[in-house]
Amino acid sequence: MNDDMSTSTTTPTISIVVPVRNEADNIAPLIDEISAALDGRWDYEIVYVDDGSADATAQRLATIMTRRKNVRQIRHEKSSGQSAAVRTGVRAARGSIVATLDGDGQNNPEFLPELIMAIEKGEGRIGLAAGQRVGRKDTGFKKFQSRIANKVRSWVLSDGTRDTGCGLKAFRREVFLSLPYFDGLHRFLPALVRREGYDITYVDVIDRLRRSGVSNYGFFDRLWIGIIDLAGVWWLIRRKKSTPVATEVMRHD
Repeated sequence: MNDDMSTSTTTPTISIVVPVRNEADNIAPLIDEISAALDGRWDYEIVYVDDGSADATAQRLATIMTRRKNVRQIRHEKSSGQSAAVRTGVRAARGSIVATLDGDGQNNPEFLPELIMAIEKGEGRIGLAAGQRVGRKDTGFKKFQSRIANKVRSWVLSDGTRDTGCGLKAFRREVFLSLPYFDGLHRFLPALVRREGYDITYVDVIDRLRRSGVSNYGFFDRLWIGIIDLAGVWWLIRRKKSTPVATEVMRHD
């Protein structure tokens, strides 16, 4: 993107939220790809949430921000986890539609337009557009671990989703902020969005190898915490009551 194309001061329609921890070498290439995918299609901003990085992530972002006025950086003083970073980004977002992707380069930004358009075309009916990875580039053990976790989650929650671990997602900001928050929330978005009465659409996305560095966030990093979260989401779904239809009675003078 040309530097002079990113100077708009208008309120953006779309906010791209990218949670990162120690991803300095992946910052600039990913921003270039996001810009290539979205330039000329929407007014957008890119909100990076630096989750307590100890490398040069903050400095790289600060340098880019001098050239790209639609890039923002929010920092966590210490690492609080991926769900907390996503929530911080969504709360700070100025766009009514938010899209997320991981900051390691494995999620290809070229799929962002399809996810965003799915929300726009849903006209309020679609609460979440979720990427579903094909051709995953993880290790055999990590893929096995994810496959088991996804099967258990799907069996318990019946959320109709084969892959909740993909960072590529789009949703309306107010829908996300209406969900009950807990650490690990981003892994259960399909079930929680369905709980609120919204439909979900899925987009197959092609996974890539990370450009550099090592993984900082893993699927169910702490197994027992993941199981507790799963039980908690199951309880939330079982306890959900139908939303009452409410109308205001107007005064007749």
